[in-house]
Amino acid sequence: MILETERAAVCSYARRMVGDGLVVGTSGNVSLRAGELVAVTPTGVAYSSLTPADIPVVDLGGAVVDGSLKPTSELPVHLSVYWDVRDPDSEPVTAVVHTHAPHATAVSTLVREVPPIHYIVATIGPSVRVARYATYGTPELAAAVLEALEGRRGCLMANHGTLTYGDGLEAAYHRALQLEWACRVWLLAQSAGRPSLLPPPEVANVVERLRGYGQG
Repeated sequence: MILETERAAVCSYARRMVGDGLVVGTSGNVSLRAGELVAVTPTGVAYSSLTPADIPVVDLGGAVVDGSLKPTSELPVHLSVYWDVRDPDSEPVTAVVHTHAPHATAVSTLVREVPPIHYIVATIGPSVRVARYATYGTPELAAAVLEALEGRRGCLMANHGTLTYGDGLEAAYHRALQLEWACRVWLLAQSAGRPSLLPPPEVANVVERLRGYGQG
């Protein structure tokens, strides 16, 4: 079985999305790239029952090269990210996480950008855009997401959910969690009054500081 390690990782993070409340049922999807191949969650299969053998492997053109199940209907979005997105710090783009996280999805119906309620927004970029609405699984949605991702590591998808990417599933998934948390904080704050927001220069400042964050 090719990409056995990558397929196992996709299974693990798909189940984690359910446990963390980022998806319900079979919604959302996860992919991990290795060279010219991509392991991606299948369509319409409960994540709790997934095994590595259930994970389709496709090439960058979308053709299934291993596995008996159909890949996610959102495969066009995943492949568009691998083809066209460039990380702001030129890190490899090897993983994509798409969620239907409830707070982020709610925010996607209210604003065109995630308000800078907290500096954690800067883990995505100077702002987090909301991609214009398009029907799931379509080239139109992929194009809208690419537009929203320019210079960013994630976006909201209007009336739909979120998409984040990274060099590895840990990085992509961490950004999905942070984005959902920021959206939840904003919804809580604005439900109680008029929240203060960080000015754009401070968000830009944090973006720069995060480039050297951690033990590396």
